[in-house]
Amino acid sequence: MKHSARYNYILLAYLTGISVFTLFRLAGTVVYCAGLSSAPHFGGLYWHALLIGWRFDTAVSCYLLALPALMMIVGELGRIRAKAYYLVAHHLLLIGYIVSFFACTADIPFFSYFFTRLNATATNEIDSFGIIAHMIVTEPMYLVGIGAFIAVATGYWFLMRHIFRRTIVAGLNRFQPYGWCIPLALLLVFATFVGMRGRLSKKSPLRVGTAYFCSDPFLNQIGLNPVFTFVKSAAELGKRANQPLSLANPEESQRLLEQEQHTPADPRLMPAGLDLPLPESTNVVLIIMESMTMEKTALATSKTPSFTPCLDSLMAQSLVFIRTYSSGIHTYNGIYSTLYSRPCIPSRHTMKQAVIPKVYGLPQALHDAGYRTAYFMTHDEDFDNMRGFLFGNGFDSVIGQHSYSPTEVIGTWGVPDHIMFDYALRHCNHAAAQGPFFTAIMTCSDHAPYAIPQGTSFQPRSRDMSKQVVEYADWSLGRFMRMARLQPWYANTLFVLIADHGGVWGTNRYDMPLSYHHVPMIFYYPARLRPQQLDRIAMQADLGPTLLGMIPLEWDNSTFGLNLLTQTRHYAYFCNDDKIGVIDPDYFYIYRIAEGIESLHSLSDTSAADLLSTRQADYRERADSMKRYGLGLTQASESN
Repeated sequence: MKHSARYNYILLAYLTGISVFTLFRLAGTVVYCAGLSSAPHFGGLYWHALLIGWRFDTAVSCYLLALPALMMIVGELGRIRAKAYYLVAHHLLLIGYIVSFFACTADIPFFSYFFTRLNATATNEIDSFGIIAHMIVTEPMYLVGIGAFIAVATGYWFLMRHIFRRTIVAGLNRFQPYGWCIPLALLLVFATFVGMRGRLSKKSPLRVGTAYFCSDPFLNQIGLNPVFTFVKSAAELGKRANQPLSLANPEESQRLLEQEQHTPADPRLMPAGLDLPLPESTNVVLIIMESMTMEKTALATSKTPSFTPCLDSLMAQSLVFIRTYSSGIHTYNGIYSTLYSRPCIPSRHTMKQAVIPKVYGLPQALHDAGYRTAYFMTHDEDFDNMRGFLFGNGFDSVIGQHSYSPTEVIGTWGVPDHIMFDYALRHCNHAAAQGPFFTAIMTCSDHAPYAIPQGTSFQPRSRDMSKQVVEYADWSLGRFMRMARLQPWYANTLFVLIADHGGVWGTNRYDMPLSYHHVPMIFYYPARLRPQQLDRIAMQADLGPTLLGMIPLEWDNSTFGLNLLTQTRHYAYFCNDDKIGVIDPDYFYIYRIAEGIESLHSLSDTSAADLLSTRQADYRERADSMKRYGLGLTQASESN
């Protein structure tokens, strides 16, 4: 192929692109391993993951190369000598690859935070450009990523310019005989088509599920190309955005919901030592803690002392549901499910809609009972459409960044937690003079980019910034509770604490990290609720019905939640954008929506083996029961 300048250019462009994709894959592995407490043991399986990665990188590359390759074939067959013609193909190729490299760069922090490859949900916050831009310019990790991207893109540009000159420019007037160039053109077309499809099998092209080959969730995902996952999820999201959910039969799902809502009350489930109902007009303070996975607390960690001594002390004096699961992995999922007792809908932003829906839940129930309702956040009130949604669904006031002094704003997420708590405390003092109040407080300091305020008495023990902010968030909570105990309304107040979601923390055995969903749910009222830990399956959606079951209010539960003091939940179900998980005390079922791939795992099995692949007949009935429950109730959430 001495004179195949145009075909040589395509081949070298392909090899260069594959090399850069592999470099990003290796960089992602290093970042992942750096965040682990101990070195992972991949063995020879990592090389298999790289081989799978080559297949996905090839698929993406063939799409990027398709038009330039076609132009090269036309140039060869048509004997085109114009340099400008080939420069167009060259720059099309450069743009495609550089955009792809940007996606690979963004994928590294995205995967570190969500433990899933880049997908279309990353565009959910695109209308909050100011916040996103501020995150990028203030977070060192993002700045390092941007610097690395610029370096890679610049190096790639110069390398490809060199290749263009050595092949196209040098061979501009040389052409192969048609006896050679036609077969080579056909071979190139065939290779590009096969590469785009990813496999020769007639049944199906390359799919996300093709990357799954073992029980290690990291190895199953590292082979995926983020451009591939982003485009596939965008296409799937587009389908779902314009079509009703199709997870389960709607009629059967509605019957399942009605059956769930009529779960019989069993007085024997009522824990001992609870002096209920609580006094009339009991105030309620709900604290939704950012990223507070149960794995950060003393109840789950072996580290002594833990990163959350204040929260640990509070749990020791509270009624705690230790098997509670968040509905999703985004803050808006947690707010929606905690306040309105409904599950999140996969890949949909339930709070960001052109027409704000009316959703009955805890805020409206307490508002109708005469409570003054307020919601506090640290940042811009319009982020995630919170102000409009909350005002439209039971809140009298929504307090955010614009209500604080500009001098108190220290980072992307507005004021630090302890400043917001101070404002919330003053609000509670004022509201208590006018009657019962419900105050919801959403913390945010434990969210990247991290910013710890100066000039306070807080002293971190950890050197790692990601752990320091956990300590700071815990210190802020403890400080607020100490100050609240000095207020006259404290003795008649129920404090409820839960997380919006957890986070990637510790060892993740599944591609749907349980640490992202396992959260504490705490009811603190020392004079009326005896401290104890309840090992019952619970969901964020259960917080409202359980809380309202403690207060002497008349209300009709039309939500997806249960009163956990008198009703039994057999499974908890939750979603991770494109996956639905269902869990009970012994098993964890995962359904991957786009691929229709399912797995069942024993929680006691540290190998995380898929029971459906090893002993399918023995576990099929259990998996079907969990699937019917989780997918059915998620389906029902669309129309309720």
